[in-house]
Amino acid sequence: MPSAPTAAPVSRRRLLQLSGASAAMLALGIDAPSVEAAPPPGTEGMFSLGVASGAPRPDGAVLWTRLAPEPLAEDGHGGMPLKEVTVRWEVATDENFRDIVAHGRALAQPGLAHSVHPRVEGLEPGTEHFYRFRVGRELSPVGRFRTLPGAGETPESFSFGLVSCQAWYHGHFTAHRHLAAEEDLDLVVFVGDYIYEYGITETNLWRQGAEVGEAHRVEIETLEQYRLRYALFKSDPHLQAVHARAAAVAVWDDHEVQNNYTGPLSDTGIGEEDFAHRIAVAYRAFYENMPLDVAALPEGPDTDITAGFDVGALARFSLLDSRQFRDAEPADAAEQQRENRTILGAAQEEWVGERLASSEATWNLLANGVVLVPINEKSTDMWDGYPAARRRLLAQMAEAQNPVMLTGDIHKHVAAEIPADPDDPGEERLGVELVCTSVASDGDGAEDAGSPETWTRHDYVKLYDGRRGYVHVRLTPEEMVSSFHVVEWIEADDTAPKQLTARFTTPAGEPRLIPA
Repeated sequence: MPSAPTAAPVSRRRLLQLSGASAAMLALGIDAPSVEAAPPPGTEGMFSLGVASGAPRPDGAVLWTRLAPEPLAEDGHGGMPLKEVTVRWEVATDENFRDIVAHGRALAQPGLAHSVHPRVEGLEPGTEHFYRFRVGRELSPVGRFRTLPGAGETPESFSFGLVSCQAWYHGHFTAHRHLAAEEDLDLVVFVGDYIYEYGITETNLWRQGAEVGEAHRVEIETLEQYRLRYALFKSDPHLQAVHARAAAVAVWDDHEVQNNYTGPLSDTGIGEEDFAHRIAVAYRAFYENMPLDVAALPEGPDTDITAGFDVGALARFSLLDSRQFRDAEPADAAEQQRENRTILGAAQEEWVGERLASSEATWNLLANGVVLVPINEKSTDMWDGYPAARRRLLAQMAEAQNPVMLTGDIHKHVAAEIPADPDDPGEERLGVELVCTSVASDGDGAEDAGSPETWTRHDYVKLYDGRRGYVHVRLTPEEMVSSFHVVEWIEADDTAPKQLTARFTTPAGEPRLIPA
């Protein structure tokens, strides 16, 4: 039997480029020396926050876990001592781990909240794999991921779930329970508001049967508080089940830091220097708690979560950051129309343009935090606040086959055909936008919650539903099928059955949403 592949090495030059944690700390979060750093005696329940995988590739993925025997410890360390602990990992082609094809070890450290992000390479493309971690004698839950198809290969289909806005305190994660049970699921795409920064009080704690301690009652702003908030949300068994079910990729919106922040600016008037520190710790906690590759490790208040990958020749995914580089809210209508206003920043605009122009994939999917199609010029937090930047992006999307925008943010299911000319929306369509509702934010919701007429007055908007849920998308060489699922309640408990509120077919080469 040939020797099993192990974690991919990270060059010293790359480590030194990615500061924010020391090069040694970063290296040990991915791999570990041969010396064993044992857990403290008697420590149990290390894997209370579950496991996850992400950054999928044809030959591997990034694995993730965070050791936390007391996940809600208020110091943000999850009940772990301030010492290093060796974490072993292994990957197999079967759930019983009889055929182990990769293994290694990583060093969990207090500087990264005892999270590890081992990067696995050398696996077969287009293949289902199972993984687990071990600390001492304790085994983690088993997770699953499928490597991407090889370059140039065209799979018969590829399916993913689309989710966002999971305010834990507003209700149970019933949508995650149903998504984790989908028979056909290769990937989960999180499109923002993975956590919320607000203080949790009697006023907004609508999840019946839940209680939180005093430390959760204030708006979070320190690294310890962000770590604790991720632990609270990630302690949900249904969210853990989704992460264990399939690899996940994620972009953020605003609540991972602060509501409606724009670039370096706070929405509540916090000074730039103080807010830069808050951004830095928020971005650090995001990295610590998500299955991200090493390139996403922040350097102070700066990081790069943009990423792209190809599903063989079938689809190209591009993950966008629509929050960190955006210009401030416009002061007036003239400012809103300024040609050089940007939501992505110049470098990211160039990056996504190159990806779209060079793509030979049948489907070209972009994921970002806010709605792209024109809805209301007063909605300046969405792309409506950046009309010139939207025109530039649509011109880039027109260069690729079958462009699709994946979005969250608004706590409503919306399906829309993207007008080729947003300033004069006639009959010509460029692509489609799939907007997923929230997992929990705004509580139970209702089909007509919010202002449906603001959206449905546009003939290119084909669906509006204000209930909670998720979207399941299936891609084939011939079509995209998008299924919008909802649940009637989430505040009382997690037992609501899922309902299909709408399903659309988008034929390849025809940017339409045809009811199916």
